[in-house]
Amino acid sequence: MRGYGLTGVVALAIMAAPAAAQTTAAPVEEVSVDQLQQLMQSGATSSVAITQAYLARIAAIDRQGPTLRSVIATNPDALAQAKALDDERRAGRVRGPLHGVPVLIKDNIETADAMATTAGSLALKDNVTRRDAPVVAYLRRAGAVILGKTNLSEWANIRSTRSMSGWSAVGGLVRNPYALDRTACGSSSGSGAAIAASLAAVAVGTETDGSVVCPSSINGLVGFKPTLGLVSRSRVVPISHSQDTPGPMGRSVRDVALLLSAMASPDPTDAATARTVVRDYAAGLSAGALKSKRVGVIRPAGLPTALAERFDAALKVLRAAGATLVEVTPPKLDGLGEAELLVLKTELKADLDAYLATTPSAVRARTLAQVVAFNRANVAAEMPFFGQELFEAAMESKGLADPAYRTARATSLRLAGREGIDAMLKTARADLLVEPTYAAAWLSDPVYGDQYGGPSASELPAVAGYPHLTVPMGLMQGLPVGLSFIGTAGADAAILSAGYAYEQRSKARVAPRYLPQAAVAPGLEGAGR
Repeated sequence: MRGYGLTGVVALAIMAAPAAAQTTAAPVEEVSVDQLQQLMQSGATSSVAITQAYLARIAAIDRQGPTLRSVIATNPDALAQAKALDDERRAGRVRGPLHGVPVLIKDNIETADAMATTAGSLALKDNVTRRDAPVVAYLRRAGAVILGKTNLSEWANIRSTRSMSGWSAVGGLVRNPYALDRTACGSSSGSGAAIAASLAAVAVGTETDGSVVCPSSINGLVGFKPTLGLVSRSRVVPISHSQDTPGPMGRSVRDVALLLSAMASPDPTDAATARTVVRDYAAGLSAGALKSKRVGVIRPAGLPTALAERFDAALKVLRAAGATLVEVTPPKLDGLGEAELLVLKTELKADLDAYLATTPSAVRARTLAQVVAFNRANVAAEMPFFGQELFEAAMESKGLADPAYRTARATSLRLAGREGIDAMLKTARADLLVEPTYAAAWLSDPVYGDQYGGPSASELPAVAGYPHLTVPMGLMQGLPVGLSFIGTAGADAAILSAGYAYEQRSKARVAPRYLPQAAVAPGLEGAGR
């Protein structure tokens, strides 16, 4: 099937740029953070040229051509930031491996630039806070250029059970660069599609349950949901303080580790980060990390044949890397889904009301109830495809002091952590667990919303607050699928290193081709979350 010829499209966009933008060519397609840094350090290119190249690529394939709609806004100050960092380099100061490297930020994370933080909702179109979330401030401190904000499933996919992942009223529908008729998953949909398409080297997403690892898996990326509290959540449009966390996304484990090293830092405004220790996660990566490790293998029932084949191939790679594999039977965790949903609804109302109270006066919707009213008053723009029944249910919650909420949270932690991940690790005497992250991308469907019939690895680590890494394990009939690495709380470095060891042997990532449709066999339609 014919895809888009992107090289020529991007070249035309660069040729059409102002003359000053053509002074130094900067290769950016499938280029790593280390490669960008080497190019700048050698003088072969500059941060300004790299930033210009990414902006040209966004114009060429995000706004036209395949029209991915993955970037909701570009930063008008990005080139000025890049120039200042180039000046620092010429003066002999290099802050670290992210110095001068453009980074994309999910549009539910505040930045001090002249960009709104909308969470994809028109109710927040005037939410120009002019303040950095701590995670963004730490990236600036490390020398990153804030290139722009990425599109997302509106309100991080907590508005409706019938939502279409990747759609927001502000940004439209994000398209999967591997097959444009397929979902980019969510809620960090734009971050996933943008990095797969080389619109930046790395991006920051957020996850409550699956929102980093699903779009990473489905867009052929590495994505990492860290242990809860490793990365600050302050000034991020919230769902749940028990589960929310930003997470890094990139095309390699090393790129993700470099980004995490800058993101993870104690934040006095987020008590959960009090024990966070600043460390270099990239320095700890080892291609031999799986040697002599015991790996618990979770094999979900009813895997599609093509996915089972990819999973079996990945397990062979783990064995070749020196791991001992032990099959694990997941325990029955009846009631976990119901308990998690009650926690999310209760915390959504409390946490979102608290956040909205801090927004600029230009933002009229200052409570969840006012957001619901705004959506009802703007049905055509905000609810053309699906409603807001989760928002409405959250409005009926009884607050954080409600005994039912407290019981649900305790139940969630027990089932997902002690009786879930920790029990499987103990029974298998394993260092970590692996399983398929999700099945392949499903059709984007505005009528019925997300139609999911495959496995999902996200719930237990999301609810427990444990680290979860997904790494590409190849294509399933032309669509990417990922392998999940899961550990107990605080095992972030070990999980990253295990994923790195697998990645170095498997080399399973395949770049996207921007096909109009997925060439899949009957039976795959509707696979995925």
